[in-house]
Amino acid sequence: MKPLDPRLLRHARAARGYVVLTAVLGFATAALVVAQAVVLASVLAPAIQGTADLADLGPRVGLLAGVVAARAATSWAQERFALRAATRTVAELREQVVTHAVALGPRWLASGRGPEVATLATRGLDALEPYMVRYLPQLLLAATVTPATLAVVLGLDWVSAVVIAVTIPLVPLFMVLVGRLTAGTSERRLVVMQRLGAQVLDLLAGLPTLLAFGRARGPEQRVRALGDANRRATMGTLRVAFLSGMVLELLTTLSVAVVAVGVGLRLVHGGMELEPALAVLVLAPEVYLPLRQVGLHFHASTDGIAAAEQAFAVLDEEAPEPGRTPAPALSGTTLALHGMSVRAGDRDALAPADLDLELRLGTSGRVVALTGPSGAGKTTTALVLLGLVRPDRGTVTLTVPGAEPLDLADVDPATYWPQVAWLPQRPVLAPGRLRDVVAGGLPVSDADLDRAARTAGLDTVLATLPGGWDTAVGRGGVGLSVGQRQRVALAAALLGDPADVPLVVLDEPTAHLDARGEQVVLDAVRTFRDQGRTVVVVAHRASLVRAADDVVGVRSTTLDDRPAPADGGPEGTVGLAPVAAPVEGRHP
Repeated sequence: MKPLDPRLLRHARAARGYVVLTAVLGFATAALVVAQAVVLASVLAPAIQGTADLADLGPRVGLLAGVVAARAATSWAQERFALRAATRTVAELREQVVTHAVALGPRWLASGRGPEVATLATRGLDALEPYMVRYLPQLLLAATVTPATLAVVLGLDWVSAVVIAVTIPLVPLFMVLVGRLTAGTSERRLVVMQRLGAQVLDLLAGLPTLLAFGRARGPEQRVRALGDANRRATMGTLRVAFLSGMVLELLTTLSVAVVAVGVGLRLVHGGMELEPALAVLVLAPEVYLPLRQVGLHFHASTDGIAAAEQAFAVLDEEAPEPGRTPAPALSGTTLALHGMSVRAGDRDALAPADLDLELRLGTSGRVVALTGPSGAGKTTTALVLLGLVRPDRGTVTLTVPGAEPLDLADVDPATYWPQVAWLPQRPVLAPGRLRDVVAGGLPVSDADLDRAARTAGLDTVLATLPGGWDTAVGRGGVGLSVGQRQRVALAAALLGDPADVPLVVLDEPTAHLDARGEQVVLDAVRTFRDQGRTVVVVAHRASLVRAADDVVGVRSTTLDDRPAPADGGPEGTVGLAPVAAPVEGRHP
């Protein structure tokens, strides 16, 4: 990424206004720096030579005080605006990264990018704030103040201007060398931080299983090792930054000293007047100051640049164009999969492969169980039905009686998703009161809430919560277990009008439940069917298969078309069909 990447201005509207205002303030600062040096020299020269007239010095001192105050106000305004712009820019980029990652779909996130995006959108992009607050303003000041002050020095004393012009290029040259050294260090640090975040997320997700089998020590040691690597990478970056800052300070100090010595010698030998000499001595440090500040904050910029590069890499990924056609009313519609295959992201296979399935929605209640071995593509099939994953082969269509089939990829998700209820393996809940989370904005009565809670088994959870329906739920369902979140999601699905939400998709709804919780799910599934809804359930347990009206076997194949084994169905079932047929009845 360049010191000021055009992509940052394109993706973050706040950054554009910030750069313009900072440039304007930079020109103002340059004018004030020159005015301060000239006025200060005009005050000091007569005082030193003993020719000062108090009547003349008074206005000059007042003017000097005004210039200093204006310069301080300009610096305050620049930093205040920088903090606001940085916060808005990070928020805009964070929102765009998350939105685009969602648009890229579950397949892209499941390819290992999910934890990286989570780290980038939280801790990673925070590194942009020092870049925008400290580094970028000094970079713009270096482009305005340094040339302006050098031009004034040239008009006052060409010898000093030549000395400064010769030594100035050494500063950016050294910064380029330091940049090459620290760029790799910052990128490695961000990668280590992302690995650490991904490892922690995986550990938290699988912690109950690891503890149950006594295998928590291995991941614990791995997280500790990654934490140590992150610490070493951070300290390495800081070490290089401090050393480079010291060298830059030494270089600019020596340059100013050379100018001061030259000016002093010419003053002694009468080759220069005192007032311009004082002005040059005041301006010389100001010429180097923006460059020194750029070097001082350069290490902070490398972390921000590395984070922005990764954000742009996500935003540059081509996302599928969402459909624009409004979805028809699903009640009475046929949702059909014909020869549907999806390429597995982590292996050279299709999962599912050549799946045919027809769901007649809203005509009569029906429970369809998707079965098959792990990795066959059952969850992927559910995501295809939801419109979250597009097939690599075959078609997914919606057909209204008397109309042409409509490709699901052409349907506007905003009009399709409200007609589908989805219960994933790990539901994510919106924050708020439990009552509002379950109601989901629907005008429901307490009696409706209580009825849905009893059917979903949420009433037993409410009995353990001190606030009952008024219990506050954190973002994502913080404060509730996975099983409790599933019951909340089930209760929310039960509240929907069956005519408005005729399709219910459940992904292994009994995965985290005991026998009692499993029975609650089975009762809810039957309730959905009795309401006239079509229920598609990813089933691993035999009880769910027995409760289904239709059983569809899902298979995977390698890309050379050799079918993978179709055994490994749910416990208590044998001989499930390896290839799905249109749903007309129960398959043995």
